[in-house]
Amino acid sequence: MSILVIGSTGKTGVRVLRGLERRGVAATGVARGTTPRFDWTEPDTWAPALAGASAVYVTYAPDLAAKSAPAAIERLTELATAAGVERLVLLSGRGEHNAGVCEEIVRASTVDTTIVRASWFAQNFSEGALRDSVLDGVFALPAGDLAEPLVDVDDIADVVVAALTEDGHAGKVYEVTGPRLLTFAEAAAEISAASGREVRYLPVTLEQFHTALVEAVGPEYAEIVTALCAEVFDGRNASVTHGVREALGREPRDFSEFCAAAFRSQP
Repeated sequence: MSILVIGSTGKTGVRVLRGLERRGVAATGVARGTTPRFDWTEPDTWAPALAGASAVYVTYAPDLAAKSAPAAIERLTELATAAGVERLVLLSGRGEHNAGVCEEIVRASTVDTTIVRASWFAQNFSEGALRDSVLDGVFALPAGDLAEPLVDVDDIADVVVAALTEDGHAGKVYEVTGPRLLTFAEAAAEISAASGREVRYLPVTLEQFHTALVEAVGPEYAEIVTALCAEVFDGRNASVTHGVREALGREPRDFSEFCAAAFRSQP
C-alpha cells in the first residue's frame, strides 16, 4: 500500500504521517512546500501527486467551509478515481453545511471512502492561531457560553490511520469528539490549572472577531473563519459522539490529558 497524505504539514497531516511510519507503511506527504508539490490553488499539481497512490488522506485548505471547496473536492475525487486510488479518507467538519456537501461528493464516487467528521480541535489552543493569545493569558472567540466536546487531534490521526490501513472502515462516517462538553471558559480554566498561569476566555461579537482576524490573517481567511464561527457556534455541536470508540475500540482522550501534555512545560 502506498499512501498519500494531502496537507502533511497541518495539525492532522503531520500526525497521520507519523502514525503511518510507526506501522511501517509507505507514505508520502504533500503540501505547497514539498516535492512533489500539492497546492489547492494550482490544480495542475494534483494529478502528479496522486500518481501511484493506493490510498489518500484529504484535508482541504483553507477549510471545507470555503466556497471553493466543493468544486475542488469533486475534481480531486475524479482525478483520484482515474489514478486508480482505492481508498480515500476525508477530514470533514462537524455541523458544517459545506463540509456536508463535500462528504456527499466523495461518497458518490466509486472509491472506498471514509469520512472523519471532527469537532473543534483541542490543539487549536496550542498550535493554531490562538496559541499566542493563550500564552499571553487571554483568548477571544465569538462563542458566548456555548459548550463544545473538544477533540484531541491525536485521536483524529489515529482514526485516520486506521481507516487508511485496516479493513472494515469503508463507507463509514466517524463523527469524532472528546468525551465531555466544555465551555470555552471551562477550557481556559483547565489550561490555567495545567500551566500554572492564568488564562481567560473573552467572549466577543462576530464583528469584533472579524476585525481582529482581518488584522492578523487578512480579509479572505478572516471571512471564512468568521462565517464558520457564525454557522457552528449556535449549539448544534453541543453533544458528545462516539466515533473514536467506533473506529478504535477505545475512549477518546480527555481535554485534561491534552492540557497536561501541551501546557505543563510552558514558562
